[in-house]
Amino acid sequence: MSVRSVVLAGIVGVVVAAGVWAVWMVRYRPLTVFAWQTRLALRTAGLHRVTVEGPSGPQVAFVGGQGPTVVLLHGAGDNAGTWYRVVPELVRGHTVIVPDLAGHGGSAPKTGPIDVKAVLGGVEAVLAALAPDRKVVLAGNSLGAWMAMLVAYDHPERVALLVCIDGGAIKGSNVHAQVLPKTRAEARESVNQTRDPASAYVPNFVVDDIVRQARDGPLARFAATAATMDSYVLDETQLRTLHVPVQLIWGASDRLIPLDYAERMKAQLPEASLFTIERCGHVPQVECPQQLVFALQQALGDAKR
Repeated sequence: MSVRSVVLAGIVGVVVAAGVWAVWMVRYRPLTVFAWQTRLALRTAGLHRVTVEGPSGPQVAFVGGQGPTVVLLHGAGDNAGTWYRVVPELVRGHTVIVPDLAGHGGSAPKTGPIDVKAVLGGVEAVLAALAPDRKVVLAGNSLGAWMAMLVAYDHPERVALLVCIDGGAIKGSNVHAQVLPKTRAEARESVNQTRDPASAYVPNFVVDDIVRQARDGPLARFAATAATMDSYVLDETQLRTLHVPVQLIWGASDRLIPLDYAERMKAQLPEASLFTIERCGHVPQVECPQQLVFALQQALGDAKR
């Protein structure tokens, strides 16, 4: 066999191996592949990856654009890429900062439990490094909304507008929440709780990956610290002292954190309004991005006036 034939055979072997690996990843690790794709999309939208030092170690964030600063915080078990369909619209007129919360994506800690203190400290470190001495619009989904509300409560002078998307810092009341499924049936119920019934069907191989990540992913690592979380929950008296403009945005079909949670918060906050997205669930930035962008732009426009 000639040298050329050997080289060609080697190249073909590498290509075939890469193809097999790619097919395997899509089939058995679809959530990982989706994360790769969405994080690449943040870069395509004009953001660049930066690292800042936080209490738990290096914290990763994606930053880009010019203008008033908007910070987007994702939910538990997710990563910065979840905002990939929102960022292209916002970055046109804003500086956009999208962190990986502590223990998620590229942010430390890489192993072990993730508690609220670590996540909150990571957000504060990102703000101190990337948005020093200026007010920001702080928008979060689920866990991100919880952290955003805590930052606004502790540092109201740093927050021009607080946007809570299907989440907040008060106690929940959903005793049927399915967040760490152990079987395909439980994972299917978890998906159903977070999406509108009319939304696109989630295939079983994706549901199976949810079960896998529920065993040892960031959500499981965060849930392991549940006993320490109560001290980071705000009560009615504390909410009534939060004199920061608040926009609540909620998917009407969210059964994980239902609309009554938002209504309870709105009743206790002195400066809050509620925007409901019909036929949308717990993660609007993925399920209903256009409606969410509309709501965000409306809130940002109101904040400027």
